[in-house]
Order: sequence, then structure tokens, then C-alpha cells
Amino acid sequence: MGVTITGLDIQGLPKLVSGKVREVFDLDEAVLIVATDRVSAYDSVMPTGIPHKGRVLTMLSEFWFRHLRPITVHHAITTDTAFIVEWIRRCGGHVSPDVAAALDGRSLLAVKADILPVECVVRGYLSGSLWAEYCAAGGPQKGATIHGIELPAGLQESDRLPEPLFTPATKATSGHDINIGMAEMAEIVGAEIADALSRLSIAIYRRAADIALARGIIIADTKFEFGYHNGVLVLADEVLTPDSSRFWDADAYAPGRGQASFDKQYLRDWLVASGWNKEPPAPELPDDIVAGTSERYLEAYRRITGQPLSR
Repeated sequence: MGVTITGLDIQGLPKLVSGKVREVFDLDEAVLIVATDRVSAYDSVMPTGIPHKGRVLTMLSEFWFRHLRPITVHHAITTDTAFIVEWIRRCGGHVSPDVAAALDGRSLLAVKADILPVECVVRGYLSGSLWAEYCAAGGPQKGATIHGIELPAGLQESDRLPEPLFTPATKATSGHDINIGMAEMAEIVGAEIADALSRLSIAIYRRAADIALARGIIIADTKFEFGYHNGVLVLADEVLTPDSSRFWDADAYAPGRGQASFDKQYLRDWLVASGWNKEPPAPELPDDIVAGTSERYLEAYRRITGQPLSR
């Protein structure tokens, strides 16, 4: 199935963050973001890596950064490995051949940005936590107002929403992010920035959803991160990947149930069926689940970009 990269250190280079998936290194006026093959679910990092996952996240983000340039400024500088290696060496890092090979295809050099403390979630379809909240509020029978958003009665799971909804969330340091309304978001970042984030997030989603649908994928929902660089609002982190989005097979779409997807829902479903109580430690993943998850990530990349991921 291929070698997995589940962690990375670079001699002589300070590591700023080691997250659930990414290693972030300080490169003076820039940062190096390395997507590993780690996979998380239910707030736990699995002990088993997913082959090719980190490269899919990086190269698919790079694809979207290029296609979204008419809409938004972003933080990406390059994914070119040779350029990145030279930058690392200029900053005092040592890059061995093994490290250079590990960096290839999974590394993004980006400008430093002051990241805003909110997740910008856009939903085009009724699924996930919004569907759960709708049901809990009796929405199917009587309609519901959730975080200031009015939803009519009679909606089914996976129904397409009349218009994309902006449903921000807090960034939890541990546990789940918490859905909030625009009023709460404005208290965190200010009303003007909250309005800008809402408008920009929906514009990005509309553009990406049109591109993906033409290639056989429905983007049911997604989340963005933004920050400020030199006073300019920039799209940051990853964008429109199987980690940050629900990608559904357009040919198999049928509301009223969960959908066939090209993201880690396949892994989540197995974890639930396995009887794991969602408390650490997470279980080892069997080979078929690892292979199936990897293939779903690769298929998302193939469909959206029109090219196979070079291995």
C-alpha cells in the first residue's frame, strides 16, 4: 500500500506545532506546513497511518489555491520541493535525502499569518452536526431555528439547502468544535470581520462546488480558516480536502440517507461498527480499512484535478 509518514523532524529547524495531521516549522518570515499520513477521528489520532493521505491533502489544497485566486488571497507560496529544501537550508535546517523524500508532495511553504480563532463552515446540504441539531430541535416535524438560521419543516438528511449556509464554529483546543451563530462570532472577531468572513466563505464554496460538481463530486460542506498577513485577509491552512470537507459521489446522490463519500466517513463508520467507545487509545486499523480510506482520498484527488496523484 505504500510507505506512510506519520511524523517528521528536521534537524536545526524549530517546530512550531505538531497537530493531529500537520507538522509546522518556523522558516523566519514563512512557515513550512507538512501534511503527514496521520488520520484522526472522534478527536483521536489513529495509530495507523493512511498511505498517500498527506500528499493528497497538500496537492489538492494547492490545486484549489490556484483555482480560487480570482476570489481570495491565500497564504501559499509554493509546494516545489527543491525550492522548499533550499529555503530550509538557508534557515539553518539540515535536509538529508530521506527527509527530502519525505517532504516531497506533502509540504507547503506559506507566509506567516495571524490565524483567526474561528472555523468558517459552509454547508450546501443538510448533513453532519447541522442535521443532528435539526432533528434534536424537532425540525422534520415543525421546522427549526438553529444558530439564527431558519430551516423549514420536512427536510430529509442530505437534502440540498435552498442556499449555502454559513455556520461558524469555535476552535476547540480539545474535543469538538462548537457551532455558533453570527452574533457569537461577531463577539469573537468583530462584526465587520465576521461579515467579511461569511461573504468570502460562501463565495469560495459556490465557486468550488461548481468546479467539483462538473467533475462528479458534490461538496456537501466544508470548513475554511482565515488569517491576516500584512493587514490582508488570507485563506490559510488546508482548503477543500477530504479532511475538511464532505465529498459525495454525485452519481449516487439520493437524499433521505447518508451518502457514498470520498472522505474519512468510511473510517468513522468502521470505528462505530467496531465497538470502540471513542475514548483514547484508538484501535489499530485493519489493512482493508486502511486501503479503502486511502483509495477514497486518491479518488477525490483524481476526480477533482482530473489527474492521478503521482506516487
